[in-house]
Amino acid sequence: MIKTSIISFTCNEYDNAEEMNPADKELLLSAQETATNAYAPYSHFRVGAAVRLAGGKIINGTNVENAAFSSGICAERNALANASSNHPEDKPVAIAIAAMTESGLTDEPVSPCGNCRQVIAEEEFRNGNNIRIILGGKKKIQIIEKGGDLLPLQFNRNSMKITPR
Repeated sequence: MIKTSIISFTCNEYDNAEEMNPADKELLLSAQETATNAYAPYSHFRVGAAVRLAGGKIINGTNVENAAFSSGICAERNALANASSNHPEDKPVAIAIAAMTESGLTDEPVSPCGNCRQVIAEEEFRNGNNIRIILGGKKKIQIIEKGGDLLPLQFNRNSMKITPR
């Protein structure tokens, strides 16, 4: 028998940052500002990420491209690795992401790539808490309450458990 499942999530949308709570607005503005520091000589697509830790500190990251394309790193993974390396006792609770082209901030919010979704989901699993995702564009801002919503059928350490025969 075939069964059909629906996997979905909800997000809040805002027309501009002024409608958001001050902490989310601060995080998004930090991601937007950080995007200007990205090293993107090939794609000219600059991404900034800002991670808020439970203690309130904000950690930033940008995408860094490389001529050997697979050697580059996304802004989200850069920021999360920085947070984990330099503040291992402080859990990430939110991440804001903003992208820019040569003409400025993208009109629509840009969602994390598959690799970044997996890293965010692993951070949630590892730390036992949700990470809010704040996606900012010129025309709208989307807030997703937990990163796992972006990767509902995620692979994690529970996936690797071997069942005895």
